[in-house]
Amino acid sequence: MGPSPESCPALVLNADYRPLSYYPLSLWHWQDVVKAVFLDRVNVVSEYDQVIRSPGLAMRLPSVISLKRYIQPARYPAFTRFNLFLRDLFTCQYCGERGSTADLTFDHVLPKSRGGRTTWENVVTACACCNLEKGGRTPRESHMHPLGRPYRPTVYELRDNGRTFPPNYLHESWRDYLYWDAVLEP
Repeated sequence: MGPSPESCPALVLNADYRPLSYYPLSLWHWQDVVKAVFLDRVNVVSEYDQVIRSPGLAMRLPSVISLKRYIQPARYPAFTRFNLFLRDLFTCQYCGERGSTADLTFDHVLPKSRGGRTTWENVVTACACCNLEKGGRTPRESHMHPLGRPYRPTVYELRDNGRTFPPNYLHESWRDYLYWDAVLEP
């Protein structure tokens, strides 16, 4: 007996065969995939060896699917804590240390108490120590300047950043679709 269907998510590709997202990786639960197949909303690109059965059907679980209708990605991502960390590569913009999401905070370059706003252009990733040290002061007052100027990234920039953080699980059938535009070794 093979793995349970619960351990068989499908990689979801847009109609152009690019993943809907890289980080987090666009994966669907096996039940959602089976439903989408029967509603004729997706193409099955690759399958697991795992078979599911019902009284009148036996079907190999899809490991890679593509949407039949192209979904136009938004040009700019939502301003979220996670997307901010991804823009800054999970790196404190003051000391340069890389951390996990549990170790990171965000800092208003121009403090809110001084009229700073919570926008892409005024917020950077910071570790807790640097955030505490900078406090409610400006970079000039604290002698702490961000390593990079904060900016609003595009979804393509976040996608590229996300590709530098491989997921914990990669099925072999996904590799061609996740890294199709990578430089090939001679």
